[in-house]
Amino acid sequence: MTSTLTRPAPGATRDAVAPKRRTRIFALPEARWAAAALVLFLIGLPLYLLDAPGWAWGPLFALVYVTGGWEPGWAGLQALKDKTLDVDLLMVVAALGAAAIGQVLDGALLIVIFATSGALEAIATARTADSVRGLLDLAPATATRITDDGGEETVPTEQLRVGDTLLVRPGERIGADGRVLDGASDVDQATITGEPLPVAKETGDEVFAGTLNGTGALRVKVERDPSDSVIARIVAMVEEAAETKAPTQLFIEKVEQRYSLGMVAATLALFALPLVFGAALQPTLLRAMTFMIVASPCAVVLATMPPLLSAIANAGRHGVLVKSAVVMERLGQIDAVALDKTGTLTEGTPKVTDIRPLPASGLTEDALLRLAAAAEHPSEHPLARAVVDAARNRDLDLPPAEDFASAPGTGVTARVDGKKLAVGSPARLLDGRDDHPAAALAEQLESEGRTAVAVLVDGAPVGVLGIADRLRDEATTTVTALTALTGTAPVLVTGDNPRAAARLADEVGIADVRAGLLPQDKVAAVKELETAGRKVLVVGDGVNDAPALAAAHTGIAMGRAGSDLALETADAVVVRDELATIPAVVALSRRARRLVVQNLVIAGTFITGLVIWDLAGTLPLPLGVAGHEGSTVIVGLNGLRLLADSAWRRARGSEDA
Repeated sequence: MTSTLTRPAPGATRDAVAPKRRTRIFALPEARWAAAALVLFLIGLPLYLLDAPGWAWGPLFALVYVTGGWEPGWAGLQALKDKTLDVDLLMVVAALGAAAIGQVLDGALLIVIFATSGALEAIATARTADSVRGLLDLAPATATRITDDGGEETVPTEQLRVGDTLLVRPGERIGADGRVLDGASDVDQATITGEPLPVAKETGDEVFAGTLNGTGALRVKVERDPSDSVIARIVAMVEEAAETKAPTQLFIEKVEQRYSLGMVAATLALFALPLVFGAALQPTLLRAMTFMIVASPCAVVLATMPPLLSAIANAGRHGVLVKSAVVMERLGQIDAVALDKTGTLTEGTPKVTDIRPLPASGLTEDALLRLAAAAEHPSEHPLARAVVDAARNRDLDLPPAEDFASAPGTGVTARVDGKKLAVGSPARLLDGRDDHPAAALAEQLESEGRTAVAVLVDGAPVGVLGIADRLRDEATTTVTALTALTGTAPVLVTGDNPRAAARLADEVGIADVRAGLLPQDKVAAVKELETAGRKVLVVGDGVNDAPALAAAHTGIAMGRAGSDLALETADAVVVRDELATIPAVVALSRRARRLVVQNLVIAGTFITGLVIWDLAGTLPLPLGVAGHEGSTVIVGLNGLRLLADSAWRRARGSEDA
């Protein structure tokens, strides 16, 4: 049924634009305290500069110290209680030290800049979280469920259950992942698949929660619990990934404590030694405090995680669930790829590719397919499903089958239109008739990588069907992109027969084919590559791929048809089975790694330059504070560049973005 409705339902226009959930700036306590400190400082500054009495500006600056410094100071004391030295505490100590020697203005300025920097970091972090949480807003809060008596009821989407039937009116967002039972419409899936144009949906097609229905009405059967929808899985896995730390980050945090202790020791030495040799107290203390500020590793600590977490969030929005920051970092290191065949390079669903009636049978292609499909209709075998689906795609009416029987390894028999049909393996059904034209036709199809199915009527062969797993549309371009990224073509590792594997490999441009492999053989192939010094990415979907996914440097599972074991074992999951996202996420990971290096260079350059200036010359405290905090903000914002959709487009559109 195609709906002709054109007027959106009430509220649909409002719902037609994906809502955005952005954290309000002043909802963050860091922003509120920083703003209060800045306002108080701006009120007190002119009074101080105009030589007003101390009682006029003194309380204002004191409040600056309290509002801007109490939170990082308290956090630093809590860390000190756990025997951890927090650089935030050092900043507050430096500000109090400046006030103690009469540099009240400099100390207050340090507090304001430091608090503002912390607020900017908090805002940037909140924006990263918003990009993930915002995915939840794509799914509507309510959906229209069809009741058992044919009525309608509006229910919260979290109450939907597998098997429920939904009515999706024009202009509404689809409430759950499911399959179209009735109706036809164009659905905008850009929020899930990134496709720029709406996709035509009709009976039998899959739809996703949060996608926008067009001008047709759809009845959708819920196939996934709302908590297990594509959007929910993306959010859950990205949030879980955000809690992990990459090796680079762990190394930096390990070094940070030793560095901070060394920095404190150097600060004390820089203060004490000049005093021993007769230097004045005030300039010596100012130089030491300035050194402690500019040498603090704040920017270095912030160099790693923002780029990696931004890349994880961006990949999640585009259907690739990277399970941890460790995985995102490792993806950029791969220099070899091993691809499974069935369900990875191919769709994993057998399709009828050839219908070959024998000339002597007098049957047309449709007539041969009609008889074979009628006989196969009661069977649940995947090849039988492929034959029946092919007949339905041609709108063939299937007569009923009687006396149906199935013999594993041989095929099926049934009586159709008064004729005895046998459909199945040519080797069994044509045994002893090797010189028959049907045997030659079956051999030809098998040599081309198809699975041959013989059709016999009343014991006489009347034709042969060819069935093959269809190559994914993006398989060739993906192989080309992976070859460009790693410098070598991927390896095909499959349990399929060598002829079928070789034929597919030739189509996509793979030369190294390893066929007929058991799970342990796939592991051996991966270990062979790793022994040669390669960091291997394995892409697969089945239970038999799980050992190789676990053994590889990094494993990616195809999510739509992937086995639970493969999905659990893999380091990342391609939710929508889009092969083209694999080279894109590898390219995105490499860009994230480059941004980490950029950040470390930026942070190191600022620290080195400011320290040299302080030791070799006279670095004013406010300028040192501005340089230190400015580098921290620059590093944080540089990492967040990967949140933008343009970063994914560049990764998708280039071979080594």
